[in-house]
Amino acid sequence: MIAYKKEKLDNAICYFANEVYKRRGEYLPQTLLYKFLSYLDFTSIERMGVPSLELKYRAYQNGPVPVDLYQNKSQYETDCFRFEARSNKRFVFISKKEADLSYFSASEISIMNDLLNKYIRKDITMKDIIDNICNDSHKDIKAWKAAYNRKKDNTMSYSDTFEDIDKKKFEDLSINEERFLVYSALKDKTICN
Repeated sequence: MIAYKKEKLDNAICYFANEVYKRRGEYLPQTLLYKFLSYLDFTSIERMGVPSLELKYRAYQNGPVPVDLYQNKSQYETDCFRFEARSNKRFVFISKKEADLSYFSASEISIMNDLLNKYIRKDITMKDIIDNICNDSHKDIKAWKAAYNRKKDNTMSYSDTFEDIDKKKFEDLSINEERFLVYSALKDKTICN
């Protein structure tokens, strides 16, 4: 398990909420947050072999959704941020302070900033931003596509990030695939003990 897992998630949410407000003067909609978190996790796997936050996701029509956060959002308030229900089934996350980025590696911070720079612009509406990131997540996050196409079980698997990883010979694995297999083996061992 990732050390400081809860603190890391809280500060990721706080950072995204803070930056969206600074850049647009708007609170962070839940749909946009869910896509940011999924990109952070799945891009981290591609680049480093390990998910940043280790969240569990389901593949819904509009892209990946972190299950626990989605189901428990109304009870999820920390010293970093709060959740607020708005009219018309709109929900936002509001930061309460600056995020503590010491929980993240330079690569993770780079991923977060790349996402913010790509999607959070003033020249388009928030609806268009959300539509863009939802559409992009369908193309970019391989695990979403695999889970969504399964239909019966839309639980996303981190292993779907690497095509046919379970069929490759050891010498054919990339360094990030090796890291992912080690991470998976250690995670499975930790769960069993």
